[in-house]
Amino acid sequence: MGMEIENNNKMEDIKEEKDEEYSDKVVKKTLQDVLDSVSMSGSEFENYSEDYSMLVQVFSKHTHLNPDEAALLVASSRALSRVVSFIHIDHHDSLLSSIFGMSMWNYGVDVMDALIDLIKSLATTSSGIFLKKCLNLLVRNFTPPRSFLPLFSQPRGIAKKEQVHDRVHTTLKDIAELMPLSLLWLNGIVLESMPRLNFKNDTLYKIKVDLHLSEIYVENMLKLERGVLGRYLGKDVLSEVVSRLVDLDVEIEWDEILQYDPSKGIFDMEIEDIDEAADYDDDGEEFPKAGFGLQKLGADVFAERLDSLMVLTCEHIKSRADEGHLIEVFETLLLSFKDPILKTHKPKFAQFVMFYACSLDPEKCGVRFAVMLADSFVCGGESPTTRMTVVAYLASYLSRARFLPSSLVASMLKRLVDWCYEYICNVQDIEEKNIDPHVHRVFYSGCQAVMYVLCYRMWMMVDVPHLKSLILDMPLEPIFRNFMDPLKVCLPSIVAEFLRQAQAARLFTVSENFFFNDLLESDLSKTYGGIERLDTFFPFDPCLLKNCDRIIRPHFLYWSMVKKTYDDDDGSSDKDVNEDEGFIDGNSECFYDGEQNLDELDFELELEEFENSMNKMSITPKRPLKHMMPARIRPSTSPESL
Repeated sequence: MGMEIENNNKMEDIKEEKDEEYSDKVVKKTLQDVLDSVSMSGSEFENYSEDYSMLVQVFSKHTHLNPDEAALLVASSRALSRVVSFIHIDHHDSLLSSIFGMSMWNYGVDVMDALIDLIKSLATTSSGIFLKKCLNLLVRNFTPPRSFLPLFSQPRGIAKKEQVHDRVHTTLKDIAELMPLSLLWLNGIVLESMPRLNFKNDTLYKIKVDLHLSEIYVENMLKLERGVLGRYLGKDVLSEVVSRLVDLDVEIEWDEILQYDPSKGIFDMEIEDIDEAADYDDDGEEFPKAGFGLQKLGADVFAERLDSLMVLTCEHIKSRADEGHLIEVFETLLLSFKDPILKTHKPKFAQFVMFYACSLDPEKCGVRFAVMLADSFVCGGESPTTRMTVVAYLASYLSRARFLPSSLVASMLKRLVDWCYEYICNVQDIEEKNIDPHVHRVFYSGCQAVMYVLCYRMWMMVDVPHLKSLILDMPLEPIFRNFMDPLKVCLPSIVAEFLRQAQAARLFTVSENFFFNDLLESDLSKTYGGIERLDTFFPFDPCLLKNCDRIIRPHFLYWSMVKKTYDDDDGSSDKDVNEDEGFIDGNSECFYDGEQNLDELDFELELEEFENSMNKMSITPKRPLKHMMPARIRPSTSPESL
């Protein structure tokens, strides 16, 4: 009896398989006839059958499908994927337009999977005639319809995003394996389809939506670069991402600067009290409120999106480093630094992706970046403005990158000093009365860079005998005491701090009249700075983007961490600060091991502790940036920057 039942079940299964096979054949034959009827008529607009019209309608309804409509779309998609060879690009234009106009964001997973099968079948036809259209459809699905954006803050919106993006990237990979020709198209399609940003006359709501869509698109670009297609697309994709960072950076303006106290310099400026203007974010952390922060609704929209994109980019760089591909990524970043970052006038935050990449491999990337900057300044070949910008980057980088060893800093410093000394020797025959600070602005920018770096790093080098010997052998006194008067031209705050530390370290004798008690700029200093005031540009001042700051901070040297060569008059203990922070000892000749040391350090400082470690040497304006999402607090300002 049992055997009989089992045999009957097998017979029923065989019958069902035959019925299904017969059904598929019928559907396939029916669709062939429908498609052929249009082809034979010579035009889909003349005498085509009612069946073809119904087929087009099935693929034309893109939203609000009921269960029956969804089931019909699944069946039609799967059936059509078996007869793609009968689809003609001219005769079946309305059908193709409906298919390629579909968005996977509008459907459930069953419909999405059926559409993916159809797209892959169309893309991999022997003629490849539909390949580009299929790639365009997939790339277009990087971003959702605008109506979906509010759902992204909810679990179902996040789940939908993962469903769509996983299918899109898997399909792109599958098509590339079956049709290598797709790689010739995909790179251009991804770059051309990137949302363009044009904020002129746009409403705040539209700006927010456009920026959010741009962020989602960039996330997918980085996912492509990280995947198997990255070896073909990585360079151009990452360069375009950096360009987008710069586009947002320039939308953030220095604005609303308060009056300043001319009696205070960069190193003396105290952090202002924020108690009466405090507010709290979602995590309960205190941040500045209206008054010196975000003064009107949406004013932080650009910085908020830039912050998110910076974090995405840094996380991408870290993941590529973990996979052993940091060097390739760094080469692309280096090209992007030269253009567009270096060519952008005083960028505020985009340059920190370079800083972070260097921190992940100080011995290779960190050194390479420093050498590139030094070469660009010392070797010439660039415009004076570019050389001033380059040396500002170099000085700021050497001063702020806590992962760089003293030996590298000393080596780069020697190159700057040697160049400045050679410059002095070559202009000895110039009469003092004919010296124009603007004409010699490259020289003065080099002198200021030397002083700036020594303000931060002198204590590290004078504690190492062979480095101290190197500094003592540098012709510092001939450079700073000559007829060109760099001490009267460069920023007074930097000059005063440098002289104070140089005297304490006994680099050379400093007379009292060299100190600037009033810290007011002279006419010579203003002439040197010029209209663009590149002399006040230190690009690696503390990052004020809140989330990006958390990534940069462990690798960053703040002014309060610096051990001065003189005794502080206020009795504060820099030694205690350095020990608490786990900072590199002055005698260390090893590269900073970020991964090893970060686990031992607690960089999630409370607000009060972070205030104490914030840089007092920043030239950032007193008020944060317009459209800026501030970090926990803002750094102090200098009168020169105003």
